[in-house]
Amino acid sequence: MGSAPATPTWPTERGRYSGVLLQFGQSRADLLDVALTTGDPLADAVVEEIHAGGRDVRHQLDSGIRHGLASLDAPPPAVAALLASTENLPDYADDDVLDNASMPFFTMPNPVHLVSLSAGALIRVYESPSISKVLATTGRLVEGADRRIRETGKWVATVMLPGGLRPGRPGYVATLQVRMLHAHMRRFARTHGFDEGAYGAPINQVDLARTWMDFTVTTLNAEQAMGFGLTSAETATLYRYWWVVAHILGIDPDLVEGIQTNEQAARVDELYQAVTGPLIVDSVTLAGATLDSITDMLTEALGVPETLGNKGLHSLARRFHGTAVADELQIGEDKIADAAISAAINGIRAHRLKLRRDPQKWSAEQAKNLEAAHAMLGEADNALYEADRSETESRHAEPTLT
Repeated sequence: MGSAPATPTWPTERGRYSGVLLQFGQSRADLLDVALTTGDPLADAVVEEIHAGGRDVRHQLDSGIRHGLASLDAPPPAVAALLASTENLPDYADDDVLDNASMPFFTMPNPVHLVSLSAGALIRVYESPSISKVLATTGRLVEGADRRIRETGKWVATVMLPGGLRPGRPGYVATLQVRMLHAHMRRFARTHGFDEGAYGAPINQVDLARTWMDFTVTTLNAEQAMGFGLTSAETATLYRYWWVVAHILGIDPDLVEGIQTNEQAARVDELYQAVTGPLIVDSVTLAGATLDSITDMLTEALGVPETLGNKGLHSLARRFHGTAVADELQIGEDKIADAAISAAINGIRAHRLKLRRDPQKWSAEQAKNLEAAHAMLGEADNALYEADRSETESRHAEPTLT
């Protein structure tokens, strides 16, 4: 029979070791015991080097991320360790995965992804008290909502470009920059009152793995609910691609690798949800601000009338998260909006099924959406991701928490 860890490190607001032991077994309980109190040792060490060495360390980090460890003459030890780890891609990250596994993402247009990311993934991210508390340390819970959505959408689109996760390519660079932003925010939170005894390490491994779930199973289920479902083969392909993303983000592979279906992801997610904790006021505030920020995206995504506005998004969010959670988040209900959304979804499903029956049209749809993603990224602000933020600058930059 399993027993609690010898060291009483289990965060008080993240459930109990005994509860996880009872539901999921000792190996899972022991895994979470470490994950809840672990941030990202490699990236955290780089942040400490930056604070000790200043501009030169930041310059070497940025150059190494873009051009590789081999391009640096005398890299600081922590920078070298981080780059060596991320550049050493796992065995499963072969050419086919890196160049082709993201293509199912482009079977739908970018506005659909923005709606699923915001009304789906990000709202669920904000359900986590520990994540909301980290964001609260910036003092800009609501003001940063729109920027977080746009920045997250840009990051995901960049990551999904075929070949983008190869070292030095845009998706790899953007993901490592997001990882470093997490590390800067982790240090900032620790020096600005974040309660590790209650929530564990800020942006800890459980938080990262749960957020990975939101960018996979939560988003995929949201897109399916909007009429943009994928086949089982397409879904498995995308999960394999997201394993590579997790590697670059510094997520423990024991927490996510091996998942290939939404059903598998949901079972693993139950483990993380068991130690997430109940909603707090900040979660409600963030959910409302998120929905308010993307009203203009709904018409582009589903072709519904602009007059639906926020009510249409609320209808979708209730579908994505269920009645109980939506009520807790104070997401409103509207029968007229529900009917309009349902009609739009039925039309999308019928159109998508027709496209799938013609391989040439299906391929052309993917090519069109991929071209649109390139165009969108070409117009985006290239300064959205900054790997060299100082602690003072980080005070005004909420993490993308991917």
